[in-house]
Amino acid sequence: MTAAELYQMLRKVQEPKGYFFNQDRARTLDLLEGLLINKKRYGYMCCPCRLASGDRAKDADIICPCTYREPDVAEYGSCYCNLYVSQEWNQGQTPVVYVPERRPPEKMAF
Repeated sequence: MTAAELYQMLRKVQEPKGYFFNQDRARTLDLLEGLLINKKRYGYMCCPCRLASGDRAKDADIICPCTYREPDVAEYGSCYCNLYVSQEWNQGQTPVVYVPERRPPEKMAF
């Protein structure tokens, strides 16, 4: 599967839920490519913006879409990676700000 194919597949599932891909197509495809690389590496599509342990159970919270996407998009209009955003974020109606890491530090230590 290519990043472009993954884009089309996920878009159909996520947009009806109110989650849109970042309109910066190059950034979005780079992030999707990172998901595909992680799938080959670990067997699951963990967040390309975070360090995975390689243990699916330990990484369950960062398997895309991660556990933190919903609160991030609700509060900031974007997830941590800027992969998933609100429609308002894409339209420039939401300020583009740094999205802080919500993942607890104890989950990042392996």
